[in-house]
Amino acid sequence: MNPGLDARRASVRALKFVLESRTALDAALSQTPEFGRMESRDKAFARLISATTLRRRGQIHAVLSAFLEHDLPEHAGEARLLLETATAQILFLDTKPHAAVSEAVTLAKTSANSKRFSGLINAVLRKVVAGGKEIADATPLSDNLPNWLRDSWQAAYGVRTVEDICAVIMRDPPLDLSLRHNGNGESLAEAIGAAILPTGTLRKPEIGDLTALPGFDEGQWWAQDAGAALPARLLNVQPGESVLDLCAAPGGKTMQLAAAGASVTALDASPKRMRRVADNLGRTRLVAECVTADGQNWGEADSFDAILLDAPCSATGTLRRRPDAAWIKNQEDIASLLPIQNALLDNAARLLKPGGRLVICTCSLQPEEGEYWLEHGLTRHPELDIDAVQPEELPELEGAILENGTVRLTPDMWADRGGIDGFFIARLRKTGKA
Repeated sequence: MNPGLDARRASVRALKFVLESRTALDAALSQTPEFGRMESRDKAFARLISATTLRRRGQIHAVLSAFLEHDLPEHAGEARLLLETATAQILFLDTKPHAAVSEAVTLAKTSANSKRFSGLINAVLRKVVAGGKEIADATPLSDNLPNWLRDSWQAAYGVRTVEDICAVIMRDPPLDLSLRHNGNGESLAEAIGAAILPTGTLRKPEIGDLTALPGFDEGQWWAQDAGAALPARLLNVQPGESVLDLCAAPGGKTMQLAAAGASVTALDASPKRMRRVADNLGRTRLVAECVTADGQNWGEADSFDAILLDAPCSATGTLRRRPDAAWIKNQEDIASLLPIQNALLDNAARLLKPGGRLVICTCSLQPEEGEYWLEHGLTRHPELDIDAVQPEELPELEGAILENGTVRLTPDMWADRGGIDGFFIARLRKTGKA
């Protein structure tokens, strides 16, 4: 067995799943025969190759177009993906160029379809080694996005901001941890080798093996992006309040709410995802009632003091951690999610007690899944008013607060600290007016 060869083969096969079947990257990797038998280090290498190829796809295509007289035919099999993954290694990873070239050629020779292109692969990749970096550096980072996504972001945020966003999402993200007890943050940060962000999240530069970190077995923390931790923070639940986490899986926000002392009901439609919530609660020694049901029509009216609705969305704000999301989603997917988001908001408004608080959020940079979603929701529900987020609630993120008191996070915020996931967050209060 050749671990390096297996990792490269797994990355090519996983990318084929992602791009052809619109399968999430981690699920695609797990479906490759090589991945299950690899050591942790080689699994990480396979994922790094795959993720980098997806992140840098526009630059990679620009480089290969310069050195290919004609695009490869469909019967070339995996030859194109071998070129792309090898180019990613040569230009953007610390892989020795001769290893990337030779192993791509070796892999090409193992398939009848790609074998006839092994000579071409060798020649093109040698040109990439010699002159690919200049072409890649001259390509705008926003070219790494699918056209529909780049155009929508530029319309919403402007060309300059989109380039700044792309500069952040091209990099591997840090590891963010939320704490079960905020009082031991300094000691845990020192033990883990992490910094404490202004919002209380612990941030470690590299992800690594989570299970080996201090406090894992004791359930003292869980992995959760600093941006994803803000909606529950802004809900500001109090001990004893009845609280609903309406789309709970995988459970990070449920644990935040339970750690604050609330009486939490965690709901999700997927039995598999709810098992993950239960597992996470078990490890952290936190308590919540777990319910598997459709959040669009579940529950009795006026049941909860506070509700958190992190609605299913396109997840385009999470490309730092999930570069596959750019390629497995499209505009049609966003349109199909809008009725679900609306129905969940409608039910949340029904379930909330008069005077209660509702935080809605999506990990999306698409305005139709954020600002426009809220606008239409308020039109349908005059009993809901915006409860404006105050600057002191988002230390060193005050610029994310919009004029109406809602929050728009973009990944370029905290760029010098490693960025943050993109989110739209709105805090609402049920006034009881009709």
